[in-house]
Amino acid sequence: MTFRKQPSQQNWAAIAEHLKSHGHRLDGTARQFASGLANQNYLVQFNGAPAIFRCPPRGPLAPGASDMVREAKVLRALAPHYPLAPHALHLCTDISVNGAPFQLLEFRAGVAIGGVLPAGLSIADAPWMLDALVHALARLHALDPDAIGLADLARSGGFAERQLRGWTNRAKVAFVDNRPERLDALLQRLRDCMPPDSPDRLLHMDAKLDNLLLLPAEQKASALIDWDMGTLGPPAFDLAVLLSYWIMPDDPDAVHALLAVPSLVPGWPGREAVTGAYARAAGNLPAHLGWHLGLARLRLATAWMQLYRLWQQGALAGERYSDFARLAEAIIDHALDQFGKTA
Repeated sequence: MTFRKQPSQQNWAAIAEHLKSHGHRLDGTARQFASGLANQNYLVQFNGAPAIFRCPPRGPLAPGASDMVREAKVLRALAPHYPLAPHALHLCTDISVNGAPFQLLEFRAGVAIGGVLPAGLSIADAPWMLDALVHALARLHALDPDAIGLADLARSGGFAERQLRGWTNRAKVAFVDNRPERLDALLQRLRDCMPPDSPDRLLHMDAKLDNLLLLPAEQKASALIDWDMGTLGPPAFDLAVLLSYWIMPDDPDAVHALLAVPSLVPGWPGREAVTGAYARAAGNLPAHLGWHLGLARLRLATAWMQLYRLWQQGALAGERYSDFARLAEAIIDHALDQFGKTA
């Protein structure tokens, strides 16, 4: 675990007082995790045990993003049925305490893998890591939302149309003063090829290796984290989101800067390996995956541009955000060039 030397400030006195009024205790010094691009996560002592304090970033939020209330609901429902879901310990919706809703979650030990393999792991670990990731997704998608009390998490049906309309609107706002030249062409392709509805399943919406905590010594996962965008829809989109992050060496150099998954490591499994592993774990490959990958790349580009805007406004700190506008445009180009392909 690595922590920020200069953490974002929270109103810890008010938070502690709020927790005390609900019979809880917050002790010691909170340490903010260095990883993560938007939501702010801290290791704290809650009732004498390690826990995660989690809250949105400062500033205006994109619709549906950083939803602590949704995340708590999903985790409470998942806990009895999905071992990789951390337990929700406390949710505060009173924004007078800290400026936004926040929650306390169960701490799970494990390593989160970003774009660079940490010391002690190598290309030899890729097979079990990929296996853990696709099985986490396949096991989630096998759950019946109605049976676990999450049938009301989203409207039934119309997922593709709602998602495309929502991300089209967000893209117009995010790219308002430097609209990528090929954005309109990508949006038109997506509109022209809209897939039919498929049965709803629970989606994580951001499943990648840095949201899967791994136990290298045991070669297994301990938790899937970051559920604030969880919803209902076709498993194809969850898999497509993962594939959108999976940049390969022969992809355009301009998208290599995404570096969200160690897929640029020589010998790392490519996107075909991901789809093959998921199909084996789930029993099939979901239909219309190519269209969903185009949508996932639109979403990724827009989300990166939204983060760039937050950085411009001072709501996010760190020079890593300074090149996100250029990367967002490159992802749009890649989405259009690869439209309909799954690998």
